[in-house]
Order: sequence, then C-alpha cells, then structure tokens
Amino acid sequence: MKPYSFQRRKIPLAWLLLTRQPLRLLVALAGICFAGILMFMQLGFRDGLFDASVTVHRLFDADLVLMSPRSMSSISMSGFPRRRLVQAMAHKDVVGTTPVNWNFLLWRNPQTLTTRSILALGFEPSDPLLVDPELSLKAQALTRKGRVLFDELSRDEFGPIPEWLSKGQIVETEVAGKRVRVVGLVSLGPSFGADGNLLTSRETFLDLLPSNPPGSIEIGLVRLKSDSNSESVAQALRKSLPKDVKVLTRNSFIEFEKNYWRTSTSIGFIFTLGAAMGFVVGCVIVYQILYSDVSDHLPEYATLMAMGYRIKTLLGVVAREGVLLAIMGYIPAYFSGQGLYSLVRSSTKLPVEMDASRAIVVFILILLMCMGSALLAMRRLVDADPAEIF
Repeated sequence: MKPYSFQRRKIPLAWLLLTRQPLRLLVALAGICFAGILMFMQLGFRDGLFDASVTVHRLFDADLVLMSPRSMSSISMSGFPRRRLVQAMAHKDVVGTTPVNWNFLLWRNPQTLTTRSILALGFEPSDPLLVDPELSLKAQALTRKGRVLFDELSRDEFGPIPEWLSKGQIVETEVAGKRVRVVGLVSLGPSFGADGNLLTSRETFLDLLPSNPPGSIEIGLVRLKSDSNSESVAQALRKSLPKDVKVLTRNSFIEFEKNYWRTSTSIGFIFTLGAAMGFVVGCVIVYQILYSDVSDHLPEYATLMAMGYRIKTLLGVVAREGVLLAIMGYIPAYFSGQGLYSLVRSSTKLPVEMDASRAIVVFILILLMCMGSALLAMRRLVDADPAEIF
C-alpha cells in the first residue's frame, strides 16, 4: 500500500519547515534582501551611468551625426571642417543640417563665485538642435552676443539660476572668464561626464573660446526625409565624404558614447563586479540557512524515507524552500531598491530608475541564488542513511 503523499494531503511542508524557527527565517530573508539591494544598486548605477552619458545625445534633432574620427567620447571631442555638412547636403535625402560646437568651459557660480566645468553647446539659433519644440522660441534670444540658455537640471553647484530667473532677476555671470547673461532655461540633465549644460550661439561660443577655429565644429547634425533609410544614407555619405569625418546614425552615435564608458573605463566592470559579489554573499547566506535546516530535520526526513517516501519527493521540499525564500526576499529588496533609486535621483539628478528588465534580471539572479544553494544543501539529504541516523 502506497503512503499518502503530503502533496495530496495539502500539507505545506516546505512552509512549515521554514517558519518553524522565525528568527532563522528572518535572518535568511535579511540576507537575501541585502544581496538583492546590492545587486539592484550596482546594476542601477552601471545602467544609470550608461544612460546618463547620452542624456544630450538622445535629445538631438537628427537622423545622422557627423563627427571627427579622432573623437573618443563626449568628454574628448575633436573638430572637423564645417564644410563637410555642406557636402552632405548634396545627397538627395538630406533636408537640413546643424553645425554644433561642443566643449567644456569654466562657469562661475554667481552666488559663491566658485568655478566649475560646464558643457557648452554652440549652434546657429535659426537651426533646429533639439527635439524640444519650445527651443526654437527660446533660441531667438541667443542672436544677441553674450546670451546663453542654462540647463535647469544642472547640479546645484552652478548656483540658484532657475530660482533667480523665476523671480525675474537678471542673471549674469562669467563663462571662460567672459561676461554672459542667462536669458532662459532648457531641460537637458547632467551626466557622468558633465554636471551641467548651457546652450549658446556659435558666435558667442567662438568668443568664449577664441582658440577654436571658426571653420571647425565638433558635431554635425543631419536631418533626412521622413521616408529615408538612415543606414543607407549613412553608407552613401561614408563613401562620398573624406576620411576626416565619421558618419553615424543617431542610434550608433548613442551606442558610440555608451561603448566608451563600457569598454574604455573601469566603471562598468566595477559595478558589475559589485553585483556579482552581492550574488555570492546571498548564496553563502541561503546555503547556510538551508543546510542547517536540512541537518536539523534529518531524523524527520529519514523517517519519511523509511516510510516509503521517494528521495525525489523530499528533495522537492528543499527546492520549494528555496523558491519561497527567493520570493519573500525579493519583494522587500525590490521596494527598497525603488526607494534608494529615488534618493539617488534627488541627490545626484542621475537617471537611475527601476525598469522591468533590471527587475526581472535581479529576480532571476535571486532565484538562481536560492535554488543553487538549495541544490547544494540537498546533498546532505541525499547522503542521509536512515539506519545511521537511528
């Protein structure tokens, strides 16, 4: 006669074993939650770094981007002849271009008088630059020399510029040692490479940085007909333009910047290693809990084996314990991660947000962590001999 299985009798054996010692369960959940939070933060910082590095790149109104092949990243841009944009206009699918100067200049905080590096973009006010439809109206104020638009999302170290403008105050300061007036605000956002941004005309830009050749630009934005294939046009321009310019699609331009931070710096590796360490710490904690649980209940498991229960059934109990631990540990880790992401955004203004892909990845890692630990703990049960235990 076959024994009644506890599955058919609806006995939640895995749950009962876990909750039999509440303190041990809380310790296990705390360890899993800590490991989950660590993975959330490390992966969040890593992905936030990559996303923040292309904050401005995503806002450009362009289908193609021309840049110098000597440019390494947004923090190390080289110039190329502006006339390459004129040559690009010869293609039948090109409908417009925008020459852009790109460099870091010293901004003087008008309140504390301290200086800080700021990313300055110079463009022709009559040309489209960003996808923001309001910029064309704001850019009209840049036709006067010495006028700039300040990024209201810049870090506070640049001064209370948005607050002063909202009160109707005239805001003047120095950029690269020359007097400028802030005539409006834009919303771009800081990045790992730049804590703040400003927009100005090319005339003002060249006045602030006279060493920059007038015929040289760092970025060339190219707009195509709506029915054009950007990759095909890019290929055609690569063949027709000289080798002193690189032609990228908008997405390739974004990936170019991300790849610099991903492959040319150690930051991405450090954050990935931190997430791996959180995974390892969680594995050790869960393994210790499950191994101790199996060891403490060996007589009960041995009794069930002697009664005729298959080892496969008992191993399933340990596996379910691992799944329960993963679910119960993940939930507080997820909400804690949300809170910490919000704190990081408010403190650093970096785009660190919880997305579905990262939430799923961390859950899978926690599940693998718990199931792997359960698998190792099962060896204690497999090696158990009812005769030796009794």
